[in-house]
Amino acid sequence: MCVGDPPPQRNLVLILARSFASRLATAMFLVDAEGTVIYFNEAAERLLGQRFVEGHGMTVEEYTKLFQPTDLEGNRIPILETPLGIAVSRREPAHAELTLRGADGVVRPIEATAFPLLAHAGDLVGAIAIFWERSESD
Repeated sequence: MCVGDPPPQRNLVLILARSFASRLATAMFLVDAEGTVIYFNEAAERLLGQRFVEGHGMTVEEYTKLFQPTDLEGNRIPILETPLGIAVSRREPAHAELTLRGADGVVRPIEATAFPLLAHAGDLVGAIAIFWERSESD
């Protein structure tokens, strides 16, 4: 291990979260403790209108600008008030109904649940969001 490398437990948590996300049919979005995109799965690619290889490494500012989260009335939601933002900044789970504008330009109503990922109590490694498109009957 080199000076400045994250402790192995931190890496393991992110590796396991990515492995878990890659096997699900539900959209998942994974960020590190700074909010930088580490991974999103194929189901998320369809809802975000962008392939992971194009979005890997996006910063909070970049994906907020790209996906433009809004409430159901169309009002912009500050990133720290989205479920993912709450999971990272407050280190607590959160859920919301909101809309995202995909990179393909399509606005989709979604529900999202996010929770922080911890290596040890209080040691934030990142966060993961699970989200799905709301149907017309919701």
